[in-house]
Amino acid sequence: GMVIADRPLDELVPLYRDPKSSFPITQYNWKLVEAAGLVKFDFLGLKTLTVLVRAEALLRARGIDIDLSNLPLDDSRTYEMLAHGDTVGVFQLESSGMRDAMRRLRADRFEDIIALVALYRPGPMENIPKYIACRHGKEQPNYLHPSLEGILKETSGVIIYQEQVMQIAQVLSGYSLGGADLLRRAMGKKIKAEMEAQRKAFVDGATARGVQPAQASSIFDQVAKFAGYGFNKSHAAAYALVAYQTAYLKANHPVEFIAASMTLDLGNTDKLNMFRQELDRLGIAVLPPDINRSEAIFAVEIGDKTGRGAVRYALAAIRNVGLAAMEAVVAERKANGPYKDLFDFARRLDAKHVNKRQLEGLAKAGAFDGIERNRARVFAAIETLLRHANAAAEERTTNQTNLFGGADAPAPKLSLPQVTDWPLHKRLTNEFEAIGFYLSAHPLDAYAKGLQRLGVIRSSELAGRLAAGGAARVKLAGTLIGKQERTSAKGNRFAFIQLSDASGIFEVTVFSETLAAARELLASGKPMLVSADARVDADNIKLLAQSIQPLDDAVAHAAAGLRIALNDAGAVPGLTAAIGKERRGRGRISVVVDLGSEREVEIALPGAYMISPATRAALQAIPGVTEVYEI
Repeated sequence: GMVIADRPLDELVPLYRDPKSSFPITQYNWKLVEAAGLVKFDFLGLKTLTVLVRAEALLRARGIDIDLSNLPLDDSRTYEMLAHGDTVGVFQLESSGMRDAMRRLRADRFEDIIALVALYRPGPMENIPKYIACRHGKEQPNYLHPSLEGILKETSGVIIYQEQVMQIAQVLSGYSLGGADLLRRAMGKKIKAEMEAQRKAFVDGATARGVQPAQASSIFDQVAKFAGYGFNKSHAAAYALVAYQTAYLKANHPVEFIAASMTLDLGNTDKLNMFRQELDRLGIAVLPPDINRSEAIFAVEIGDKTGRGAVRYALAAIRNVGLAAMEAVVAERKANGPYKDLFDFARRLDAKHVNKRQLEGLAKAGAFDGIERNRARVFAAIETLLRHANAAAEERTTNQTNLFGGADAPAPKLSLPQVTDWPLHKRLTNEFEAIGFYLSAHPLDAYAKGLQRLGVIRSSELAGRLAAGGAARVKLAGTLIGKQERTSAKGNRFAFIQLSDASGIFEVTVFSETLAAARELLASGKPMLVSADARVDADNIKLLAQSIQPLDDAVAHAAAGLRIALNDAGAVPGLTAAIGKERRGRGRISVVVDLGSEREVEIALPGAYMISPATRAALQAIPGVTEVYEI
């Protein structure tokens, strides 16, 4: 809150100098300041405004100039998106309740957005169905009195704004603007004595203009009811304009808009994952972090034939690396060219800015994949890289030359540790740890056909599944990412477990019997199949586990079989050993041998086996095996 006067403030009110602020502070509170004759202004800071400016800059870099202050307020693509409730990331309009209201309203004019922003609050929210019904002609608006139609027509007969209360008092009862504002305040505060005085003035004024006293008193009561929670239209309009601007950008330039939104939530993993899921839904690629291509913040890359672009993941969004350090890494790359290899990166980085923990995060996230695909090798080399970085930094500081060859002598040849790369599960687990969600792939990707056979749905499909019936028994699969155990009032243990599938994160409540049966599985970290009762509770989906079992076992029992393609007879001993370890089940296995000259032979192996994703991975890793796929 700021007060503004026509002369120095110390001539009007006592001031105090706050050591934490560059502004003086009035020693009167906000009520007394206004009573002293000063005007108080409230200034609200919104990060959404910075999102808009950032999106403008990303568009300008592509040669697209837009003027947010002069956008067309009748853009059909924007209103179509709002009517579908596709408002993730749209200011003021992204809550589930607001999205539902937007779908029912099917707004096609800016005034509808203003009205909904004002109505979607406790109290006036109960008028949303009436506003929508009148807006679409299903109910007739009630204008209270013929003289008030011009005031209430815009809002279909529903009193929404404080300005309407003031206009009604002016038109119906002859109030002055100042008197109408006092009426608005009195109705908002509901002070009985003041309300009775205002009622008399309102009814007397209306009666003098030909309105029956009983009707005038009834109108006063209805106006008072709305005035108690009426919203300031100028405030709602400003918020609605920002909402429209964000909606316009998302509808017309989604890549730049979401990249800008993600930058303003660099440290919020939940929000970043939400935006990542929205990009997946829109069919927009999210490119992994890359030490030679990423910016410190989220950026847009144009490279595909559509020209639509993709979002390149920000280096600074990786956990525990820090914005300043990544800005230094990017600045060095832009000044002196891409990093050729890990030792070139180490030689050029500022050892004061980048430490072991940061390098570990970059390695786990796959930021070095472009110069070294073996993430385990990068991780094992971090101590060596840091020593190299410190030596290079010391040499730059002291300006010393190489002892044996002078300044132009080649740097000593360094090599990376010879270690096997992480298996897929560990690779993804480390990636999850560094980023906060699975980015390049998901551990459940290998189970795709098995999940389909088992009737497993994605967590993102729950809302649609529950929309019709309100409750259902569902099958979900996921990897455990969090667990909180509690004790009930009766002394029974229960838990809330957080699971991740390819479409997002979901939470399941597990009561004591199911928890006891699944405790070992929950501790193992292995993927699991959950059968749960699902229902909607106050816009939230609640899941109660009925059973939890290892996903490998469930998929193995449901597997129809495998076809294994070979191009080398040397693979046979490895196949024999791997298949021989498997338990008997229902899955059939056949081997396809390439004989050359476009000829092949398929051999069905006797017996049937338990076939799990681990089996497929082991078979795929055998030299000479070209492909393993389910049938």
